[in-house]
Amino acid sequence: MSKRILVVLSEYGYWGEELIGPLETFDKAGYQVTFATPTGKRPVALPPSMDPDYVDPPLGRSVTTPEMADKVRAIDNSPRLDGPLDLSSWLPDRPYRSKPYFLRDWEAYNTRLEQIREQIADRYDALLIVGGSGPIVDLANNWRVHDLILAFHALDLPIAAECYGIAPLAFARDQEDRVSIIRGKHVTGHCIEYDYKDGTGFMGTDFVIGPPPYPLEYILRDATAPGGAFHGNFGKETSVIVDYPFITGRSTPDSYLTGQKLVEVLEDGLRQWGFKLTD
Repeated sequence: MSKRILVVLSEYGYWGEELIGPLETFDKAGYQVTFATPTGKRPVALPPSMDPDYVDPPLGRSVTTPEMADKVRAIDNSPRLDGPLDLSSWLPDRPYRSKPYFLRDWEAYNTRLEQIREQIADRYDALLIVGGSGPIVDLANNWRVHDLILAFHALDLPIAAECYGIAPLAFARDQEDRVSIIRGKHVTGHCIEYDYKDGTGFMGTDFVIGPPPYPLEYILRDATAPGGAFHGNFGKETSVIVDYPFITGRSTPDSYLTGQKLVEVLEDGLRQWGFKLTD
């Protein structure tokens, strides 16, 4: 039976190659892929990720080949991303504690989450969160996305994330202890040297800001401590870390390797890769 992957994308723009890399890898492995977005809107690729002439400011060069640009435009124009799973309809919203019937609402919320975990166990084998600037807007501090991650985590299923799509892993926390699920783990992510100094933009809005509103590296360093670590691997062409159940990829060049390592986790039982434990 083929593996089934749930792929979560932002509605405010995903980076093209960060979808194409894992997706081509999953297709080659014969996996079934289901796409999901926060409110069921069709995801769209960020224009720079379809433009081979766009120069990435921190790197001072193009990060999109003409071949990749064609692939991103092809899927962006295809029906494959039509009708994604609507997370807002599937997962419950956490009730405010100030609500008059909070106790009953909280019980209903937890009951629904138990049902969601059962459905995930029946439908999916792994989760992937695709990066880009969009996740900053609608994935990073989205409680439904956090609860989705927590459900996969409770089921001990692999959870992969790329670039700024890794931020929700730091913020996914059980409401009893408020500790990040990546505490004590080793992860990579968009390091500070790769962050824009200005020009961070989002799809569906004219809101363009300077640097990202939070430095992901700092958040990941704090969330993994103590016992874990952030590995930016600045100066190395690729950076992918496997510390089960998490598979994290730093940025665009790591997209295919992220997908490959998730496949190795599912097929070969890979549990750690890409870092060295120190005493």
